[in-house]
Amino acid sequence: MTTNPCPSEVRHLNLALQGGGSHGAFTWGVLDALLEDGRIEFPGISGTSAGAMNAVALAHGFASAALEFPHHAKPRHKAARERARKALRDLWEGVGTLGFFTAGMASNPLLGMMSQFLSPYQTNPLDINPLRMLLQRTVDFDQLHAAADLAGMPKLFVCATNVRTGKGEVFSEQRLSTDAVMASACLPQLYKAVEVEGEFYWDGGFSGNPALYPLIYHTPCADMLLVQINPVEQTTLPSTAAEIAERVNEVTFNASLLGELRAIDFVRRLLAEGKLDPKRYKSVLLHRIDGGAALGELGAASKARADLAFIRQLFERGRAQGQRWVHTHFADIGVRQTLQIVDHC
Repeated sequence: MTTNPCPSEVRHLNLALQGGGSHGAFTWGVLDALLEDGRIEFPGISGTSAGAMNAVALAHGFASAALEFPHHAKPRHKAARERARKALRDLWEGVGTLGFFTAGMASNPLLGMMSQFLSPYQTNPLDINPLRMLLQRTVDFDQLHAAADLAGMPKLFVCATNVRTGKGEVFSEQRLSTDAVMASACLPQLYKAVEVEGEFYWDGGFSGNPALYPLIYHTPCADMLLVQINPVEQTTLPSTAAEIAERVNEVTFNASLLGELRAIDFVRRLLAEGKLDPKRYKSVLLHRIDGGAALGELGAASKARADLAFIRQLFERGRAQGQRWVHTHFADIGVRQTLQIVDHC
């Protein structure tokens, strides 16, 4: 483990964190491995739904350290990683005490049938969501706002879908709030649309899971690591109601991501061929940790399962994948792309 690496050892890597119910605990494991290694800085983090929760929990630890050590890089570096790991652990062990993760219930066929006749405005008129209270206990958004421009703080981007326009809305900086994160995780079958600044929002997965363009336009970093927890491919044809619902969910929540990945790779190839002005366009180096392949065997219904033993199992899987990726690809950061778009998209 590297706690205070030499400047020459440090690499910069944006994070793109996908949503996927309790499978977000896999991403927790990945982040824990990256934080423990200590040689990677995160200029920007974009997350949706469970990915947004992971993003703000990680940033909570960084904000606490940035405010305490604004002018001392070494203690800030060490404290940021320790506190981020603790905040992520507190978040997901809190989820484990709930026993379920509502953001993973979209593919439940019984819920699908019920939603044809009953809406959350009838079944949950008080709009009770235990995840809101857990998030409020774990993340201090006032600290995030206060530390936003300090050294060592990543830029945060949280995507939700505007119900009126159908477009993705990215919340960042002073617009980040508990409401914004809950909007990013708001499944319309389960919860009333979340109001933020006079507009109403549903789950960000419909429009950006996660949104990649903010990392391109609003950070100087060229490398981007996608932590993907929804499988792109399936080897068997779904035939039961549950299997069909699961696959529809996977396709829906990957569609916008695949479109952005193709566009990014297209620009990168045009730049490499000298057909675009490098002063106007950024060549992005894409990397991926594929949780979809590791989690696909569990089935989409398991995204609603969140007993502590299962959460810890997901964490260990993610942590092992994160350690493997760092060991294999750390030297590639800033040098070459490791995600093959032709195969992936």
